[in-house]
Amino acid sequence: MPSSDADVDMSKPILSILSGSDGRQMDVKVLRKLVLSSLQSEDKRAYKRAVQALEGSGSLELGTDGTAVLTKLGRKACGGKEDRAKRKKEKKEKKKRGPKDADGIEGEVKRIKPAPDEAESAGPPSKSPSTAAGVSGVCTRLFVGNLPFSVDETSLASHLGPGAVTHVKWLTDRESGKFYGSAFVEMADGAGAAAAIAASGNKLDGRPVKVVPSPARPGDVWPPSKGVVRGGERHDGGTTAPKREAKELGPKPDGCYKLFVGNLSYDIDDDGIKKFFDNVGAEMRAVRWIHHKESGDFKGVGFVEFWDTEACEKAAALNGKNLLGRPIRIDWSE
Repeated sequence: MPSSDADVDMSKPILSILSGSDGRQMDVKVLRKLVLSSLQSEDKRAYKRAVQALEGSGSLELGTDGTAVLTKLGRKACGGKEDRAKRKKEKKEKKKRGPKDADGIEGEVKRIKPAPDEAESAGPPSKSPSTAAGVSGVCTRLFVGNLPFSVDETSLASHLGPGAVTHVKWLTDRESGKFYGSAFVEMADGAGAAAAIAASGNKLDGRPVKVVPSPARPGDVWPPSKGVVRGGERHDGGTTAPKREAKELGPKPDGCYKLFVGNLSYDIDDDGIKKFFDNVGAEMRAVRWIHHKESGDFKGVGFVEFWDTEACEKAAALNGKNLLGRPIRIDWSE
């Protein structure tokens, strides 16, 4: 998704990702990629300042081989006051329960299995969609792009490994069923998501695959009820949604070579919009995304400029076509 850089505190994500990594250490560049991806930021200077500040405070150490190592002080900082208070409380409760007997059973009797009526009322444990498990702050819903057309669930899961993929939504044209070469996936936990993000750029069948965090929008049903769905299926398991009639374009200005594009997915980027118009031979010259002035959030609209009016007309013919699961709104622009 197009985004604007913001001055964010990267200390907590750095400590959190290091804490969830093997051996609590990681290559500095790999760590930077994970942190910036999780925050959807490109501010490498802010990351460098945060690392230097954490090194200065003794929370991490930088090895001569370019490895960041989480120190004991860093582990305490990552745990936070709430975890320390929780451990203190558990220690007090353990003392109240009394000593263990010869079989290792504590003096207080604890019911492991809930009563039937309690089990029914409690229901299954809930999982917050697109929330990291194991590595705090890393989104488990990912957008995967530039996939080869030969990809399937098995090869995709193998490429994104070692984490487990629980759900896949292939993005296809709603009318033709044509595969766009991209998908949304849900990883089983934050550690798996972090590993998949770190592998972004690795090639699958000769194509460098793009992997970025993509949190579900408010109101979206995610993950879907089925493990694998295609772009034309609803997340609740229903059939293709009714087709909406595309709004007609307004009068075309003379010599027009620029278009307004709207109703865009928040996961759209420069490459995605370029490939969309390349399908009809409309070579794009430039794109400008529109963001909210105060928040910097992407508005889901933009302006696309083409090299000539002929390419502009070809692109305009795609008005109402499906792009990343949404019918694009196109109109002429001066």
